[in-house]
Amino acid sequence: MPAAQAINPAFDITIEDKITLQNYCTALLNKVFELPQSQFPDFINYQSGQVKDVLLWLNKLEKLIAINEDLFTSERALSRYNKLFNLIEHKRKELQSSPVKEPKSKTPKRLINADAEDRHFSFYEVKEQIDTFENFGEKILFLTEEIFEYKQADIISINNKLQSYDEQCNFLIEKLQTVRKMRCDMEKEQLEQVHNSNTHKIPGIKIQLNGPINIITNAFKQMMTNVKPNGSAYIPYKIIDVAQFICENFVDDNGEPLSQATIQTYLSPNRTDKDPNNDLKVKL
Repeated sequence: MPAAQAINPAFDITIEDKITLQNYCTALLNKVFELPQSQFPDFINYQSGQVKDVLLWLNKLEKLIAINEDLFTSERALSRYNKLFNLIEHKRKELQSSPVKEPKSKTPKRLINADAEDRHFSFYEVKEQIDTFENFGEKILFLTEEIFEYKQADIISINNKLQSYDEQCNFLIEKLQTVRKMRCDMEKEQLEQVHNSNTHKIPGIKIQLNGPINIITNAFKQMMTNVKPNGSAYIPYKIIDVAQFICENFVDDNGEPLSQATIQTYLSPNRTDKDPNNDLKVKL
């Protein structure tokens, strides 16, 4: 926003020019260098309240600072760099690992496992919260912290119709770990199957030549030199490449491999003495 419209001049990101992502990033970096380090926590908390997705904004801020780390080379700037990273990480953990809070739409009493002095414990809410996490480690950490919170809380009342809160959390941890192991095992098995199928592939069939080898080499030679439908050779490849192709796809009349050196000699345009008689040539 323009400076004139700033509600909190100390912490608002002001942009006098056209509002673009580049200008916003530049203004954000300038603010980082303008503010005293003592105000960094208040600045991050204030900006967190201005965005819809706080975690996304924190991740983008961290990436912006990392990309521009060459701006933080001096000793004083390096101190800012380290403090910002620590504050971002602390804020992120605070958001991801905080106990389940009262949802906007009140959870029905029948879905609350227990009530304590300062909060309630609902496994129904926990499952909804877990579904928002993409990282396996974050899910396990969140559930573990909830178990400790429950065991240390001063419980006022317990819903006996529901399984114990900590037992349900422990069961979910076990389920997540079991499913993850099964997926890893399945992926490993699939990789092994692919590896084994590639290892035991049946080699391609080679064509047996029931006659002089120079008949096939002469046919290729003609297509490499004489046959030019559009001004270019019909097979525009080097002798060594064509020789390798012939050796990989043909065998002699006894089923034996062909000699690449011999094939290259037969393909040479200067070795007409190696060509077959005219009555045996393939006419193209």
